[in-house]
Amino acid sequence: MLILVKKLVADIPLPTFAHPGDAGADLVANEHLVLAPGQRALVSTGISIALPANCVAYVMPRSGLAVKHGVTVLNAPGTIDAGYRGEIKVPLINLDPTEPFEINRLDRIAQLTVQLLAEVRFVEAETLPGSQRGDGGFGSTGVKS
Repeated sequence: MLILVKKLVADIPLPTFAHPGDAGADLVANEHLVLAPGQRALVSTGISIALPANCVAYVMPRSGLAVKHGVTVLNAPGTIDAGYRGEIKVPLINLDPTEPFEINRLDRIAQLTVQLLAEVRFVEAETLPGSQRGDGGFGSTGVKS
């Protein structure tokens, strides 16, 4: 699948897969900033994309930033609808209780995944068919096996 990418800044790289077979392509920061403990910021990536009508893109956290620094994508996954043509921005938050986190321009800050969507119609029903799970949710299966 080809995704058209518009660079809003000439030297910003296109989203890039670090390894063959990776699900997420790296997005980089188009600005320098420091996130204080508990602080959040909407970080520019310097790109916009055009997705096919039957696709969605998700902005996902980078595991290394989360584990090593406590920095993650605030509303993960962030949804990019096929009709959106504005700049991709990443809402980051520093969850470390004591250490600030510096983001340099061109640092990898998030990953972008793209998925095909099923065509869906919602139809009202008086009752729903049964299932083994039923209406159990939110911890209904317990913690231990």
